[in-house]
Amino acid sequence: MKSLPQRQSLVSQTAELIRREIRQGTWRRVLPGERVLCASLQVSRNTVRSALAQLKQEGLIRSARGSGNSILRRPSRRNAGLRSHDVGLLSPLAIERLRPSQTIWIDELRALLSERNCRLHMFYGQQYVRGKPAAALEKLVAQHPHRCWVLTLSSEGAQRWFEQKGIPCVVAGSVHDGVDLPFRDLDHRAICRHAAGMMLGQGHRKIALFIQKSKRAGDLESELGFVEGVRSSPHRDAAAVVGSHDATIAGICAALRRLMEQKPAPTALLVANAYHYLTVVSWLAQMGWRVPQDVSVVSRDEDSFLSFLVPTPAHYATSPHMIARTLLRPVVELLAQAVVTQHSLRIMPDFIRGETLARMPAEAGRF
Repeated sequence: MKSLPQRQSLVSQTAELIRREIRQGTWRRVLPGERVLCASLQVSRNTVRSALAQLKQEGLIRSARGSGNSILRRPSRRNAGLRSHDVGLLSPLAIERLRPSQTIWIDELRALLSERNCRLHMFYGQQYVRGKPAAALEKLVAQHPHRCWVLTLSSEGAQRWFEQKGIPCVVAGSVHDGVDLPFRDLDHRAICRHAAGMMLGQGHRKIALFIQKSKRAGDLESELGFVEGVRSSPHRDAAAVVGSHDATIAGICAALRRLMEQKPAPTALLVANAYHYLTVVSWLAQMGWRVPQDVSVVSRDEDSFLSFLVPTPAHYATSPHMIARTLLRPVVELLAQAVVTQHSLRIMPDFIRGETLARMPAEAGRF
């Protein structure tokens, strides 16, 4: 090679030099090994790997164990740098089915990226998170190449696929054990540990986490934190119960009935998901349970509609605008150089006391 990449935007320039050599026919079927590329371009192995990951995401090359990086197609000059400022956001749910707080941070992130001449495109579908999503993800990324992806409500299978393919992405949420991807999320483990402590501090001794039966990392961490909060307390008679449901109204009501028919019934509930909080408090009222006189209820999550409820819910609050700004930095870094300087960040929300967490009721478990 006659020219070397300059020291600014090394990853992008390295990727462009490799593109050019492929376009000119220097390599026809397989790229040289990483060591050869490092020596030829005089850049580090991390830089070469990031550049190769970018080319894989564009669908120019494909890696296979034992055979190196094979060339899938020759890039045209017209498409050089295709979608270099595009960001794909992947969700199992359409935006109209997301909670209001989620749609707000997505819109805010779209606006922040637009100010930087970047475009955010949303893709959704259950096929990207259920079972084995590899085939669906392969097709999606091949048909819609983007420089960077944001994964929200993502499954372990989807996260592992992006990690194994080396496609630049950031997880808007928690990552699963053993997955090495940059992420930004609320600290669900700390939230639920704190909530358990608050309930125990109010004299409650049998408390429950009411949560959707899912394999999402944030929900798994919520359960761990809640149980930790009880086990680490000085109250030997404290007990933690986890009530799970399928997120349907009928399923929530059935699971709640089973939970509250226990002897004794829990006197404080932590509900994961603001929508489910609505179902919980309305069912309790229908069955004659008073909040908070008979049972205290706290929402792990926040949404704007909670402020219209009476009594005002105790909940954990984080600005969607803060979430968007927190995601912006790693996205911009991935667009520029495919490297994130701060790999992980967990946010601890503020606890809003509200009016639904009270002292232990005098006649607990009276039903």
